[in-house]
Amino acid sequence: MRNQTTTTKQYTMQLTLPLGDLEEEVSKRNLPLTSKPYDNKQTQMILDLELFTPDHHVARVIDEMIEALPDEQLFAHYVGGGRSSYHPKMMLKAILYGYSQKIYSCRGIEKLLRENLPAMWLAAMQQPDFRALNDFRGVRMKAFMDELFEAMIGKLIADNHITMEQYFLDGTKIEADANKYLFVWNKSTLRSEAKLKEKVQETLAHIHTLT
Repeated sequence: MRNQTTTTKQYTMQLTLPLGDLEEEVSKRNLPLTSKPYDNKQTQMILDLELFTPDHHVARVIDEMIEALPDEQLFAHYVGGGRSSYHPKMMLKAILYGYSQKIYSCRGIEKLLRENLPAMWLAAMQQPDFRALNDFRGVRMKAFMDELFEAMIGKLIADNHITMEQYFLDGTKIEADANKYLFVWNKSTLRSEAKLKEKVQETLAHIHTLT
């Protein structure tokens, strides 16, 4: 079959399809497109972050631990006036969660708050930058942060979420489902506690060199 030719005042176009086939093709293109719903601006997405944080996730352990602290104890480190600051509980949760994932630099924690779903949930989608994080942990809450880090590790071990070896020796992060770990402790309790304190202090000394 010879190709049909359509002529206008401006040009001549050689058709590669018979007119009937072309009309059918155009008709298909005019059909409405179907796709899965997508809207990354909808506000309900913030609430849905909790669905991505399982019940036994380490983020929930940290959340429960920090929520138990009285607000008065935390706000005692602040003075009134000036512009509003990030809530200390949010900052503590964000930093401690970073530590639980062996992310110790404030730049790394800032990145975590932008990309990690449990971290976003803990921070309620707030994103303090590394300067705010560094000022909080290095100036405002320096001594308290050290105590909380030791308390967090101790709680995760005491509640059978991790072992000291898993966090300090084998180079792995605390997994999302921390509850799957078994408590394995071969030394005496007293010796284990001394070793734990030693490892915590070594880690804190490393953290203090970072920004």
